[in-house]
Amino acid sequence: MYLLARDAADGEGVTTSQVAEEVGVHPNVARHHLEKLAAGGYLEVHSGRAGSGSAGRPSKRYVAVDDVVTEFPVRSDDLVLSLLGRALTKLPREEAEVLAEEVGAEYGRAMAEGLTGETMERGQKSLRAAMRSVADALTAHGFAAHADNRSNQLRIINDHCPFGDIATENPVICAVDRGMVRGMLAALHGDNVGEVTTESSLAFGDTFCVTTI
Repeated sequence: MYLLARDAADGEGVTTSQVAEEVGVHPNVARHHLEKLAAGGYLEVHSGRAGSGSAGRPSKRYVAVDDVVTEFPVRSDDLVLSLLGRALTKLPREEAEVLAEEVGAEYGRAMAEGLTGETMERGQKSLRAAMRSVADALTAHGFAAHADNRSNQLRIINDHCPFGDIATENPVICAVDRGMVRGMLAALHGDNVGEVTTESSLAFGDTFCVTTI
């Protein structure tokens, strides 16, 4: 997305809709990443002009910054995750997983509500549509996720884990991921999605993380 903004032909950057169409993601996902890039100093946000004869507010345009910082401090969320993982190890394994999944579920429900900026009515989306929205939301948070259906088994596959080494050191963190999926599905589709389980995990040496529904 940064490269799209940097290589914009007119030098005026890109809009959320342009990036979403080019990359093939939901506009909410594109906006999340663009705002992250702007917060990190990679992009500047300019007020764009509405087209001729068009109504409404001008759209934001994201313009690449030439001088990009290449050294980064320790991320605060990595520190928080590391502390969470260490705290969970003080509990019995089963209790730790229940707690981690509930934390993830609460955050997942909040993520789902944030997709539209308001609380959604349960059952608004079909399960398959909800799964696609969950995958988009997880991708926006660094999971590189996509929805999959194999042998009538619905799955969320994550090709990347933003928890990184922290999950490897404290695999109970994987329950947070499972909880996020469950929480988002509950908000987008309803509580009748069935059991949500972890089929495989990068933290355990698998090729990718798979959450099945």
